[in-house]
Amino acid sequence: MNKRTALLTLPAALLLALVPSSASAYPNPGTVTGSVVVHDPTMIRTSAGRYLLYATGGGLAYRTSTDRTAFTAGADAFTTKPGWWSSYASEAWAPDISYHGGKYLMYYAVSKFGENTSAIGLAGSSTGLPGSWTDYGIVYTSTSGSDYNAIDPNLFVDDDGKWWLSFGSWWTGIKMIRIDPSTGKQFAGDTTRYSLASRPTGSKAVEAPYVVKHGGYYYLFASYDVCCQGTSSTYKVKVGRSTSVTGPYYDKNGTALTNNGGTPVLESHGRVIGPGGQSVMHDTDGDLIVYHYYDGNDGGTPKLGINLLNWSTGWPVAY
Repeated sequence: MNKRTALLTLPAALLLALVPSSASAYPNPGTVTGSVVVHDPTMIRTSAGRYLLYATGGGLAYRTSTDRTAFTAGADAFTTKPGWWSSYASEAWAPDISYHGGKYLMYYAVSKFGENTSAIGLAGSSTGLPGSWTDYGIVYTSTSGSDYNAIDPNLFVDDDGKWWLSFGSWWTGIKMIRIDPSTGKQFAGDTTRYSLASRPTGSKAVEAPYVVKHGGYYYLFASYDVCCQGTSSTYKVKVGRSTSVTGPYYDKNGTALTNNGGTPVLESHGRVIGPGGQSVMHDTDGDLIVYHYYDGNDGGTPKLGINLLNWSTGWPVAY
């Protein structure tokens, strides 16, 4: 039993004592080794127990592990980049992997940094392995005239069978559309673009949504402030919750996420600079937050971070 597994056996009262009271008290990532230089990681565990991780870059960078500690690199998801990408950019960003109906699905974004002429694409695979992905084309787009940015997609499937896709970066923040399970694309019966989180005053910097359901609430995780600046990055992960998947979402203090709200989950601490680009996955020992950070002890190199989440307070706490 490793340290993190042992923590799960502690009484709730003792777990509460582990909740950080300040940014300096945030936990370090769990130990990972090997090929752990990544950005915007998304990870899934197969039925055979293998971890498949995809991340920003090229034709979507791939890592794999059998123990969630030692990671090795493989070929990109796409052997040949889909032709339509060239209208937006030369590489893909921020993938989101999930498994539904006997198939692995991966939403991803194609865009240029700082621009909102962007597209969200979708691919499917029976194995989830590099080279096996079939591209299904464009799901949703934004243009230079849009007040949103169609990047950083995340698929959420609700208990009632409805599919939802959240996405967004800067501009007017995080959006959500309903998805047709039969196509993986927008549901024709509901074309509303819902607003989930925004920063109407000050910085517009909120992006990378990820929605999970826990204990009767929907939780929206998002990355706030500035990424991609190495040790100068100010990225951090915040969360809000709602009784409806389409919102409104509020933080622990009751502030709406559409009004600059957000309860911190991870912030810079020690060598861990600018954690963000997060995804959340359920594993055999609990829920995990999977993210990148810039390593202050390694020149700001982006590294893989993995922590378990404790939900005993009704809010996710990394440990």
